[in-house]
Amino acid sequence: MISPTASSSSRSGRFLRWALILVPAVVLLGLGSGALSGSAAENPWFSALQKPALYPPPATFGIVWSILYVMMGIALALVCAADDGRWRKPAIGVFLVQLVLNLAWSPVFFALHRIADAMILLLVIDVAVIATVVLFWRVRPLAGALLLPYLAWVLFATVLNWQFLQLNPAQLASGA
Repeated sequence: MISPTASSSSRSGRFLRWALILVPAVVLLGLGSGALSGSAAENPWFSALQKPALYPPPATFGIVWSILYVMMGIALALVCAADDGRWRKPAIGVFLVQLVLNLAWSPVFFALHRIADAMILLLVIDVAVIATVVLFWRVRPLAGALLLPYLAWVLFATVLNWQFLQLNPAQLASGA
């Protein structure tokens, strides 16, 4: 029989192995998506847009997203390292769906200049992140809790996207 200490040690080792792979992977994917799509304040198209009053200083985005991607990677590692249960595989699957959606937002908004499509995508992301939080919480409550700041940020991003759309109606007509 395995002692509780060995079992706990084994779980910690599994988590560490998953975290060493998943945290850098999620961070690199997230930051890479933004960088490749030109999601910087210096983007000429973006610079020309009217900014909402809620729009934070541009440096905020890099800092916040870096922290959120680290937290997402840790949450995913916690779920991957969890004992196999009823919700583990669905939680991982939904996480991957929401991550792909998340990675698609920057190219849609910044590279394709499709503010309305980015808005629709964000609404889908909101639902996918809520589902991920619920499923992660069922597997490991800490994993679900680690995603709550991410959920708050994507909901804020949804409001910002909506305001960009309202302030820049010509973008809706042209999409460019």
